[in-house]
Amino acid sequence: MTLKEAADSYMRQVPEVNDYVKRCLRTERWDGHVVLMIVDAAFTSIGLNYFQSVVPRVEQFRQEFVVTGKIRSVEDLTASNESRLVKIWKNKRSWHMAREVAAYLSRLKEEKGFDDRQAFIHWAMNASLDKWEEDPVGRIKGVGINSYQYLRMMGGVDTVMPDKIVKRVMAEMLAKANLPMPATDIEFVKFMERIAPEVGYKAIALCWMTWMVQSEAGMSRMEKYKELLPKI
Repeated sequence: MTLKEAADSYMRQVPEVNDYVKRCLRTERWDGHVVLMIVDAAFTSIGLNYFQSVVPRVEQFRQEFVVTGKIRSVEDLTASNESRLVKIWKNKRSWHMAREVAAYLSRLKEEKGFDDRQAFIHWAMNASLDKWEEDPVGRIKGVGINSYQYLRMMGGVDTVMPDKIVKRVMAEMLAKANLPMPATDIEFVKFMERIAPEVGYKAIALCWMTWMVQSEAGMSRMEKYKELLPKI
Protein backbone atom coordinates (compact mmCIF):
# COMPACT_ATOMS: atom_id res chain seq x y z
CA MET A 1 0.00 0.00 0.00
CA THR A 2 1.31 3.45 -0.85
CA LEU A 3 1.36 6.24 1.74
CA LYS A 4 -1.29 8.08 -0.29
CA GLU A 5 -3.56 5.02 -0.24
CA ALA A 6 -3.03 4.60 3.49
CA ALA A 7 -3.81 8.26 4.17
CA ASP A 8 -6.93 8.09 1.98
CA SER A 9 -8.20 5.04 3.87
CA TYR A 10 -8.09 6.98 7.14
CA MET A 11 -9.35 10.31 5.83
CA ARG A 12 -12.39 8.68 4.21
CA GLN A 13 -13.60 7.73 7.68
CA VAL A 14 -13.85 11.36 8.84
CA PRO A 15 -14.85 13.63 5.91
CA GLU A 16 -16.26 16.21 8.35
CA VAL A 17 -12.73 16.97 9.55
CA ASN A 18 -12.38 19.61 6.84
CA ASP A 19 -14.87 21.86 8.64
CA TYR A 20 -12.78 21.86 11.83
CA VAL A 21 -9.55 22.31 9.89
CA LYS A 22 -10.91 25.43 8.16
CA ARG A 23 -12.07 26.87 11.47
CA CYS A 24 -8.67 26.22 13.03
CA LEU A 25 -6.71 27.76 10.14
CA ARG A 26 -8.94 30.85 10.24
CA THR A 27 -8.42 31.15 14.02
CA GLU A 28 -12.16 30.75 14.51
CA ARG A 29 -12.39 28.01 17.09
CA TRP A 30 -14.66 28.95 20.00
CA ASP A 31 -16.20 31.63 17.76
CA GLY A 32 -12.76 33.19 17.30
CA HIS A 33 -12.45 34.09 21.00
CA VAL A 34 -8.72 34.01 21.80
CA VAL A 35 -9.25 33.80 25.56
CA LEU A 36 -11.27 30.60 25.10
CA MET A 37 -8.64 29.11 22.80
CA ILE A 38 -5.96 29.81 25.41
CA VAL A 39 -8.09 28.30 28.17
CA ASP A 40 -8.79 25.27 25.96
CA ALA A 41 -5.05 24.72 25.44
CA ALA A 42 -4.31 25.19 29.14
CA PHE A 43 -6.94 22.64 30.19
CA THR A 44 -5.86 20.22 27.45
CA SER A 45 -2.24 20.40 28.63
CA ILE A 46 -2.79 18.10 31.62
CA GLY A 47 -3.95 15.18 29.49
CA LEU A 48 -7.57 14.58 30.50
CA ASN A 49 -10.20 13.43 27.99
CA TYR A 50 -10.77 16.39 25.69
CA PHE A 51 -14.46 15.95 24.95
CA GLN A 52 -15.55 14.63 28.33
CA SER A 53 -13.46 16.87 30.59
CA VAL A 54 -11.97 19.85 28.75
CA VAL A 55 -14.79 21.05 26.49
CA PRO A 56 -17.52 21.10 29.19
CA ARG A 57 -15.25 23.13 31.48
CA VAL A 58 -14.27 25.60 28.75
CA GLU A 59 -17.96 26.03 28.01
CA GLN A 60 -18.64 26.61 31.72
CA PHE A 61 -15.86 29.21 31.75
CA ARG A 62 -17.41 30.84 28.68
CA GLN A 63 -20.82 31.03 30.29
CA GLU A 64 -19.60 32.34 33.65
CA PHE A 65 -16.89 34.75 32.52
CA VAL A 66 -17.08 35.54 28.81
CA VAL A 67 -20.83 35.75 28.23
CA THR A 68 -21.21 37.87 31.38
CA GLY A 69 -18.42 40.23 30.23
CA LYS A 70 -16.20 39.55 33.23
CA ILE A 71 -13.36 38.35 30.99
CA ARG A 72 -13.42 39.78 27.46
CA SER A 73 -9.74 40.06 26.52
CA VAL A 74 -6.29 38.65 27.24
CA GLU A 75 -5.75 41.58 29.61
CA ASP A 76 -8.83 40.56 31.58
CA LEU A 77 -7.62 36.96 31.78
CA THR A 78 -4.18 38.08 32.95
CA ALA A 79 -5.71 40.17 35.74
CA SER A 80 -8.34 37.60 36.73
CA ASN A 81 -8.70 36.31 40.28
CA GLU A 82 -7.41 32.75 40.54
CA SER A 83 -9.73 31.90 43.42
CA ARG A 84 -12.69 32.48 41.10
CA LEU A 85 -11.11 30.54 38.25
CA VAL A 86 -10.35 27.36 40.22
CA LYS A 87 -14.06 26.90 40.84
CA ILE A 88 -14.26 26.04 37.13
CA TRP A 89 -11.00 24.06 36.85
CA LYS A 90 -9.02 23.08 39.92
CA ASN A 91 -5.59 22.63 38.32
CA LYS A 92 -3.58 25.75 39.19
CA ARG A 93 -0.84 24.94 36.70
CA SER A 94 -3.41 25.24 33.90
CA TRP A 95 -4.42 28.69 35.12
CA HIS A 96 -0.78 29.76 35.47
CA MET A 97 -0.20 28.71 31.86
CA ALA A 98 -3.37 30.43 30.59
CA ARG A 99 -2.66 33.71 32.38
CA GLU A 100 1.00 33.79 31.34
CA VAL A 101 0.14 33.16 27.67
CA ALA A 102 -2.48 35.90 27.94
CA ALA A 103 0.06 38.23 29.56
CA TYR A 104 2.52 37.68 26.71
CA LEU A 105 -0.17 38.37 24.10
CA SER A 106 -1.26 41.51 25.95
CA ARG A 107 2.33 42.81 25.78
CA LEU A 108 2.43 41.97 22.08
CA LYS A 109 -0.84 43.84 21.59
CA GLU A 110 0.56 46.95 23.23
CA GLU A 111 3.83 46.75 21.31
CA LYS A 112 2.26 46.18 17.87
CA GLY A 113 -1.11 47.88 18.23
CA PHE A 114 -2.92 44.58 17.69
CA ASP A 115 -6.22 43.24 18.96
CA ASP A 116 -6.35 39.81 20.65
CA ARG A 117 -6.77 37.87 17.42
CA GLN A 118 -4.05 39.74 15.54
CA ALA A 119 -1.60 39.24 18.40
CA PHE A 120 -2.36 35.51 18.60
CA ILE A 121 -1.97 35.02 14.85
CA HIS A 122 1.23 37.11 14.75
CA TRP A 123 2.77 34.99 17.49
CA ALA A 124 1.70 31.69 15.89
CA MET A 125 2.98 32.59 12.43
CA ASN A 126 6.36 33.71 13.78
CA ALA A 127 6.87 31.05 16.45
CA SER A 128 9.78 28.70 15.79
CA LEU A 129 9.41 24.93 15.97
CA ASP A 130 13.13 24.23 16.30
CA LYS A 131 13.59 26.83 19.04
CA TRP A 132 10.23 26.37 20.72
CA GLU A 133 11.75 26.14 24.22
CA GLU A 134 13.30 29.59 23.74
CA ASP A 135 10.02 31.15 22.62
CA PRO A 136 8.26 33.50 25.10
CA VAL A 137 5.28 31.12 25.10
CA GLY A 138 7.40 27.96 25.05
CA ARG A 139 9.22 29.11 28.19
CA ILE A 140 6.00 29.32 30.21
CA LYS A 141 5.63 26.61 32.85
CA GLY A 142 3.04 24.10 31.67
CA VAL A 143 3.64 24.72 27.95
CA GLY A 144 5.19 21.59 26.50
CA ILE A 145 5.71 20.84 22.82
CA ASN A 146 2.11 19.62 22.49
CA SER A 147 0.55 22.75 24.01
CA TYR A 148 2.92 24.92 21.96
CA GLN A 149 1.90 23.21 18.73
CA TYR A 150 -1.77 23.21 19.67
CA LEU A 151 -1.67 26.97 20.20
CA ARG A 152 0.11 27.44 16.87
CA MET A 153 -2.57 25.35 15.14
CA MET A 154 -5.34 27.46 16.65
CA GLY A 155 -3.39 30.53 15.58
CA GLY A 156 -3.70 29.39 11.98
CA VAL A 157 -0.52 27.39 11.34
CA ASP A 158 -0.77 24.25 9.22
CA THR A 159 1.11 21.88 11.52
CA VAL A 160 0.52 18.99 13.95
CA MET A 161 0.77 18.12 17.62
CA PRO A 162 3.14 15.21 18.39
CA ASP A 163 0.83 13.85 21.10
CA LYS A 164 0.44 10.16 21.85
CA ILE A 165 -2.81 9.70 19.91
CA VAL A 166 -1.54 11.47 16.81
CA LYS A 167 1.67 9.45 16.88
CA ARG A 168 -0.10 6.15 17.50
CA VAL A 169 -2.50 6.55 14.57
CA MET A 170 0.25 7.83 12.30
CA ALA A 171 2.47 4.88 13.26
CA GLU A 172 -0.36 2.57 12.13
CA MET A 173 -0.73 4.49 8.89
CA LEU A 174 2.99 4.49 8.17
CA ALA A 175 3.23 0.77 8.93
CA LYS A 176 0.67 0.10 6.18
CA ALA A 177 3.04 1.85 3.78
CA ASN A 178 6.14 0.14 5.27
CA LEU A 179 7.57 3.44 6.47
CA PRO A 180 9.32 4.03 9.81
CA MET A 181 8.20 6.53 12.44
CA PRO A 182 10.45 9.55 13.08
CA ALA A 183 12.44 9.25 16.30
CA THR A 184 11.72 12.58 18.02
CA ASP A 185 8.78 14.92 18.42
CA ILE A 186 10.40 17.66 16.32
CA GLU A 187 11.31 15.19 13.59
CA PHE A 188 7.74 13.87 13.67
CA VAL A 189 6.23 17.34 13.21
CA LYS A 190 8.59 18.12 10.32
CA PHE A 191 7.90 14.73 8.75
CA MET A 192 4.16 15.30 8.91
CA GLU A 193 4.47 18.77 7.41
CA ARG A 194 6.58 17.30 4.60
CA ILE A 195 4.40 14.31 3.68
CA ALA A 196 1.06 16.14 3.92
CA PRO A 197 1.19 17.75 0.46
CA GLU A 198 2.54 14.50 -0.99
CA VAL A 199 -0.61 12.63 0.11
CA GLY A 200 -2.93 15.49 -0.79
CA TYR A 201 -3.94 16.75 2.64
CA LYS A 202 -2.98 19.52 5.01
CA ALA A 203 -0.82 18.49 7.97
CA ILE A 204 -3.44 19.87 10.35
CA ALA A 205 -6.11 17.74 8.65
CA LEU A 206 -4.09 14.59 9.28
CA CYS A 207 -3.73 15.66 12.90
CA TRP A 208 -7.48 16.21 13.35
CA MET A 209 -8.15 12.91 11.62
CA THR A 210 -6.14 11.00 14.23
CA TRP A 211 -8.31 12.42 17.01
CA MET A 212 -11.60 11.89 15.22
CA VAL A 213 -11.10 8.28 14.05
CA GLN A 214 -10.91 7.17 17.69
CA SER A 215 -13.96 5.44 19.11
CA GLU A 216 -15.50 5.73 22.56
CA ALA A 217 -18.03 3.25 23.94
CA GLY A 218 -18.30 1.63 20.52
CA MET A 219 -19.08 4.90 18.71
CA SER A 220 -16.82 7.07 16.58
CA ARG A 221 -16.07 10.45 18.07
CA MET A 222 -17.56 12.07 14.98
CA GLU A 223 -20.85 10.37 15.80
CA LYS A 224 -20.71 10.57 19.59
CA TYR A 225 -19.91 14.28 19.68
CA LYS A 226 -21.73 15.43 16.53
CA GLU A 227 -23.79 17.99 18.51
CA LEU A 228 -20.72 19.33 20.29
CA LEU A 229 -18.17 19.56 17.49
CA PRO A 230 -19.68 22.52 15.58
CA LYS A 231 -19.37 24.65 18.73
CA ILE A 232 -15.60 24.27 18.93
